[in-house]
Amino acid sequence: MSSSQQHIAENSDGCELPETLRRYYLETMGIQVWDDVDASVATQVEVAAKPPVELEAWKTLQQTVTACTLCELHQSRTQTVFGVGDHQADLLVIGEAPGRDEDVQGEPFVGRAGQLLNAMLLAIGLQRETVYIANILKCRPPNNRDPEASEIDSCNHYLRQQIELIQPKAIFAVGRIAAQALLHSTATIGSMRGKQHSYEGVPLIASYHPAYLLRKPSEKRKAWQDLLLVKNLLEQCP
Repeated sequence: MSSSQQHIAENSDGCELPETLRRYYLETMGIQVWDDVDASVATQVEVAAKPPVELEAWKTLQQTVTACTLCELHQSRTQTVFGVGDHQADLLVIGEAPGRDEDVQGEPFVGRAGQLLNAMLLAIGLQRETVYIANILKCRPPNNRDPEASEIDSCNHYLRQQIELIQPKAIFAVGRIAAQALLHSTATIGSMRGKQHSYEGVPLIASYHPAYLLRKPSEKRKAWQDLLLVKNLLEQCP
């Protein structure tokens, strides 16, 4: 087991992160200066109790997605990537589409981008298991190309149903395509990030995709600012 895996394993019980571990995850994101950041940044966000969701509705929706043939992507997929996490999560993370690893494993945000997303969440006191993670598309586009408008339209009602079932306090849209699809915008991710938006009444923060941050580490500090907006939203929402 690597040192990073050991850190994660030792903190899988959802307890508040020690200062040293908080610094480790922030350093993983490429943030260098921490002394000016309040130590409460890494405090575990309290999760308010919600009524139990209808498990049968989740089961039916997932079965429908698994058998979906509404667009041509079903012909090339290995499997659908439905989503993963807490069905009663306060935070819903939405990316653009499954990649190669996700298509094989059937889970969103795995591989290096997924590891960075986990570190980003842990930096604001959230375990991966306490949020819900999904994508705009449930199937991988060939060669990881950008999703087409017709494909986004075909998958849109599945994501809407997930949002209705979860009833999150906030949405964290990572990447240009996810943010544009949710906000019905053609703006750049650089102009959409750093401020609060709304998706059908749910507060939404847009930021850079973890895969982009791996390619351009200099933007990680801006992503950290967006994460602080997410943290503040979760603390403020009843």
